[in-house]
Amino acid sequence: MPVQRADARRNYARILAVAEAEVAEHGADASLEQIARVAGVGSATVRRHFPSRRALLDAVFHERLDALCVRAHELSGSPDARAALLEWLTAVTAYAASARGLAVALTPDAPISADAAHLNACAAKFTEALDPLLRRAERDGAVAPGLTVADLLTLIAGIVWATEHHQDPAAEAHRLLGLTVAGLSPKS
Repeated sequence: MPVQRADARRNYARILAVAEAEVAEHGADASLEQIARVAGVGSATVRRHFPSRRALLDAVFHERLDALCVRAHELSGSPDARAALLEWLTAVTAYAASARGLAVALTPDAPISADAAHLNACAAKFTEALDPLLRRAERDGAVAPGLTVADLLTLIAGIVWATEHHQDPAAEAHRLLGLTVAGLSPKS
């Protein structure tokens, strides 16, 4: 990979900082043109660094997602597979509810852009992190057989989308995740 010029590195950092603020305010639909304007660069410069909206969202959420993936790895050695899976899902839901736009980035095959060639790096990272927790929970009988990582990521995204405009999105997302985990009716 070629070394970037100093001005290209500065542009990248400035675009990313502006994108983080714009995504926090406007979610995944933040205007790329507005990001370019506020960063003081042209739209072509934004697209050169981030060829798609998905690539931009992946970069915005990269650091926190990496920390959540590390936590999944740490939890994979827990003696209680169900508790480990639920702890991780709770952490992801809490973060996604507080980070506008992340739900779109997490959803496998979410229709963010026409650039289908760009891999959804967020969903791919989470799939890799979540799969061992889910498989172990399935082996231990702690989750329904056939449950997939895509099912869980879609569930989290749905909860986050549903609570995005709630007065306290994180608390409501936590409550809905709890309802989902508990099921709709009491066990007999």
